[in-house]
Amino acid sequence: MIFEKDFVSQIQGAIAAKDIDFFKKRLRPKKRTPRHFPFASALMLSAHNAKHLNKLDELTADTVILNLEDGVAPEYKEVALYATAFFLQHANENFPLLVVRINPLEEGGEKEIALLNDFYPDAMRVPKIKESTDVQKALASIKKPIFAHFSIETKEAFSHLEGLKIDDRIKAYYLGILDLLSDMGIPQSILHIANPTIDYILAKFLVASKCAGVYPVSFVYQEYQNLEEFEAWCRYEKEMGFSAKGCISPKQVDIANRIFKEADIKRALYIKKRFEEMAAKGITGFSDEKYGFIDEPIYKDALNTLKGV
Repeated sequence: MIFEKDFVSQIQGAIAAKDIDFFKKRLRPKKRTPRHFPFASALMLSAHNAKHLNKLDELTADTVILNLEDGVAPEYKEVALYATAFFLQHANENFPLLVVRINPLEEGGEKEIALLNDFYPDAMRVPKIKESTDVQKALASIKKPIFAHFSIETKEAFSHLEGLKIDDRIKAYYLGILDLLSDMGIPQSILHIANPTIDYILAKFLVASKCAGVYPVSFVYQEYQNLEEFEAWCRYEKEMGFSAKGCISPKQVDIANRIFKEADIKRALYIKKRFEEMAAKGITGFSDEKYGFIDEPIYKDALNTLKGV
């Protein structure tokens, strides 16, 4: 936890009362070094839930999406923005990747970027883009070196995936498949495994993103209690070549991490076993025929990989 329980209650009370001044008087701009690395799970968190935000340092998701868009009612968007900045202020490098999903640029997104720039999330995720001019506008607003992620949920953006990569700061695309189907006039009811249209959408999104050098994140599965089907989607998408999926619950995160990181887990188990065998002989640095040089930092990294396994 980041803060003690009593203070979290104060934060949630300020959010409920839309008390922006509570946050303004506590905000201190903080420069962080934005990070990017491949991730298996991207967990969506509503930015107006203090109890959830307070667990940012405990989550097993590789990436956390602090959601200011459709996860927050209009009357709470401004106070949620300030709450997001406040929690970013207290983040450190041991946190997951922290990505803020802003509102569309013309619907408050530019104002959100302007405030959040001084708190350096790892990336801003921009929704509802259509063409490269939208991307240019977003990049002009996002302070360097903060990275840019984009939601692909319009037919125009889907048609020009490679052309949207106009800057090296663009690191990830997220497939908003339900919005995309609606925008194309295709019934959402076709969203099931092995539907040929869905297969085409997934394959095109994956290949075009990879060709552009952008990390593709597959769609959020909304039926969060149906873990069996969520796991089936993860396995299906892994076979297609995906390595990351959007999540809306910690249980989904656990499944996505397990499936997309199976090779990492096997490596970590091997390193753990080998290091502990050699350490018992008093050797804590040695060359291994499978994974090269193994020492204590490599061992500790393996232990981190195995957390929750």
